[in-house]
Amino acid sequence: MKKSELFRSILFMPGSNTKALEKAKELDCDGLIFDLEDAVSSYKKDEARIIVRKYLTKDRHAYGNKKLIVRVNSWDTVWGKDDFIAAVEMAPHAILLPKISYAGDSKKYLDMIKCDIEPGIKIWVMIETSASLVNIKDIATTTENLEAFVMGTNDLAKELNIANDVDRQAIGTALSITNIFAKAHGILCLDGVYNKFNDLLGFQEECNQAKRFGFDGKTLIHPSQIKVANEAFSPTNEEIENAKMQVNAFNEAKQSGSGIAVLNGKIVENLHLEMALDLLARAKLIKKRNN
Repeated sequence: MKKSELFRSILFMPGSNTKALEKAKELDCDGLIFDLEDAVSSYKKDEARIIVRKYLTKDRHAYGNKKLIVRVNSWDTVWGKDDFIAAVEMAPHAILLPKISYAGDSKKYLDMIKCDIEPGIKIWVMIETSASLVNIKDIATTTENLEAFVMGTNDLAKELNIANDVDRQAIGTALSITNIFAKAHGILCLDGVYNKFNDLLGFQEECNQAKRFGFDGKTLIHPSQIKVANEAFSPTNEEIENAKMQVNAFNEAKQSGSGIAVLNGKIVENLHLEMALDLLARAKLIKKRNN
């Protein structure tokens, strides 16, 4: 997982909506997904590809330090090949592949081009089918360029015939499995979208739940969700102060010849030191971004 970058808020943008793509230049999200798939109607697919190419070439600098990702259509659709070839030529930070149910599905995209994909272009994979969960170990090792899993909770809930309720109890196993394999292979894990974009309180609760599950950030469908996601996946002031105290306590214990420390009645050992240092580095990165 990349600890030197932020993935708290990754906003889906319809690739055919030029007004939205213009507005996105000023948004405070960590990344943008230029969507050629679900957010674009079938009769606008080709037009959307042309529009996204323009924004990722001529206007790329206007998006600042945001991560820029292109979601293509599935390899088995009439648009899949053209999308993937065009996306590779656009050279975004990452290409998001939908409907990856088997390890071989990723290879079907890569076989569409006659050369190796540039190392700087990462692959993100949607986890949105029951088969993707069953085969997730193989999917996680399918390409060295794999950088992230993205939960497709809506499609997954539909296929599993479960309700994607507020507490997400029914889909909790899928969330845990995906994050476990992501962490095991050192890749990012991003939670799925929250459909009720006007319900910011409910969105906040789901963000907090995703953070407890261990996710690195959340995908969004509306700009109004950005601030909530950024706050939810940022260390709190209390967490920052506690991390500082843990580092100080451990260093003092080390100077006295001990490998562990005690802070407020709790043991602080090397693993807690590493977690504290990671949190402080993340807080520093967020402070730098905000300034």
